[in-house]
Amino acid sequence: MLELLHLVPEKEPVDEAKLLMEGLTTLRPSVLQPLLENCHSVKAKRLFLSLAGSSGQTWLGKLDLARIALGKGKHVLVKNAKGGRLDAKYQIVLPVSRDEPGAARARLMRRFAPRRP
Repeated sequence: MLELLHLVPEKEPVDEAKLLMEGLTTLRPSVLQPLLENCHSVKAKRLFLSLAGSSGQTWLGKLDLARIALGKGKHVLVKNAKGGRLDAKYQIVLPVSRDEPGAARARLMRRFAPRRP
């Protein structure tokens, strides 16, 4: 997941990353904590924590955020100020979804659907 988040928004849309995050309900904080502490991508860590918070992941509260280096200043995933919203806790500007409800889920399902021979 962290590798995918490192590719957002250049190669992966934020909406798809959010849908994947919503499915990660059984992550173990004891495994996740060292992964986040050793990850070198500040963008991936901030995005991971922001999406986990917005999707209501219960394991997020069990992480020791003080031990995870999140860098300084704001990180922006959108070029213009009109198209984003600031997650003040993690200091990351995320794009505002303009898709119709369910459009991102449909794209994700098509992308990972089994291919017919």
